[in-house]
Amino acid sequence: MEEFVPVLFNTWWALVPPIVAIVLALITKEVYSSLFVGIATGGILYSLSATSNPYLFVIHPVAAIEHIFNKGIIKSLSDPYNVGILVFLVFLGIIVALMNKAGGSAAFGNWASAHVKSRVGSQLATIGLGVLIFIDDYFNCLTVGSVMRPVTDRQKISRAKLAYLIDATAAPVCIIAPVSSWAAAVSGFAPEGTNGLMLFIRAIPYNYYALLTLLMMILMAVFKIEYGPMARHEANAKNGDIFTVKPTETKEQEENVEKKGKVIDLVLPVVVLIFCCVIGMLHTGGFFSGELTGGFFKNFVDAFANSDASVGLAYGSFGGIVFTVLLYLFRKILNFKECMACVEEGFKAMIAPITILTLAWSLKAMTESLGAAEFVAAFVESRKGDFNMILPAIIFLIACGLSFATGTSWGTFGILIPITLEVFKLTDPDPAKATLAVICVSACMAGAVCGDHCSPISDTTIMSSAGAQCNHIAHVSTQLPYALTCAAVSFITYMVAGFVKNAAISLIIGIALMVGMVLLLKYVLPTPDSSSLKKETQKPAKE
Repeated sequence: MEEFVPVLFNTWWALVPPIVAIVLALITKEVYSSLFVGIATGGILYSLSATSNPYLFVIHPVAAIEHIFNKGIIKSLSDPYNVGILVFLVFLGIIVALMNKAGGSAAFGNWASAHVKSRVGSQLATIGLGVLIFIDDYFNCLTVGSVMRPVTDRQKISRAKLAYLIDATAAPVCIIAPVSSWAAAVSGFAPEGTNGLMLFIRAIPYNYYALLTLLMMILMAVFKIEYGPMARHEANAKNGDIFTVKPTETKEQEENVEKKGKVIDLVLPVVVLIFCCVIGMLHTGGFFSGELTGGFFKNFVDAFANSDASVGLAYGSFGGIVFTVLLYLFRKILNFKECMACVEEGFKAMIAPITILTLAWSLKAMTESLGAAEFVAAFVESRKGDFNMILPAIIFLIACGLSFATGTSWGTFGILIPITLEVFKLTDPDPAKATLAVICVSACMAGAVCGDHCSPISDTTIMSSAGAQCNHIAHVSTQLPYALTCAAVSFITYMVAGFVKNAAISLIIGIALMVGMVLLLKYVLPTPDSSSLKKETQKPAKE
């Protein structure tokens, strides 16, 4: 039996479902219905059949419904990798609930308020913690959020700003960390016969979006600059409203915090959680099986390259739960019944991100079934001879668009890296062309992270909202201007890199452009301290 191929397969229509979902989400500020409308659009487009008139198609409602559920929602929820991520989410939610119930989060907030006494300091501390947790972006989002919420709340930093800091130190850090699940993914997409990890390492100095995002965060915090919707959220936070648009799922958690724990009741579970997750990922990569034959460091790197991140994180988070429960029972902070009550509470806290993730995965399945990957691949392949030295900048834009529309960085890697390495070979005898191949691969990685950073249907963006307990659409709308600013600077830097082919020179130019952009923003834009913004905060939020 031949596989069914929709009549709109491998056409620009494949990008319509995610565009519909994203536009509706930004207009209505309601994510669930917007995602489902995007999924339904994909199902309808998939079910169309041709007629004698090339401009008319017949819709098959039954086929559309079957595709939406069987190939979309049900398939996404039955995928082993996705299930592992959902299990990890639930387990992490339980650990956060335990720490809140025991008072560890409150105790850490009290301790941090005595040591971190400024808004700048708390933002830099959040960035620093995000950089330190480079193993996996999912783990980064939820761990940094649970640890830093008490600190940023006390300094009256908006949840939208916290979500941005979490999101901007998740994927951008993982994509320049050689020992991470992202390095493993990129290595796996390298063509046969290519050392994927070495390619990843060589691409790090050219990963301008990731590097400039980190620089931009630090500069914005130090110079106290906010603009776009974020400025209003920060002004509201300074007046006591850290949410502006408050997510309903955080209310119960905040009201039930019992302040009787110590700092160690948060720090020790987090440290053990990190250790267990690293061990879990190494285990899934065969580090302890005896099958790897290199030295310790090589085996360590190879184990990460071969790891199953979702399973490893599920193992690690379960170990974290067991340790946390035993710690609190031993210290007599919580009794067994109170610990078990946190299981339900933690699961409830993760219902919203689980629902959004499920719908986002289903939308991605709709896009794939319509041939979005094939359409983009054919577009790049047909025009590869026209790009010449501006190819890195073009690859960056294409990766941004594809990742934004599909909500997946890894899928973008899988599509574009092989195509990119067909245009320029790493083994080319001409050193300039070999270097350009590395720059283009890095542009693909950077663009994928940029699009993922901007997209409301990205799982990392969703996780960041969950980690900060911030309204998801508020997070997307406040983060977008910042991400686009960095994307514009990165695009120019890739234009430069395509001509100079020197990592140091192009990076210095990119840094100079970013510093100049931030100083310009400080000069021309009002800050959250300005009287105009304070007057605006007196108006009720319409979001």
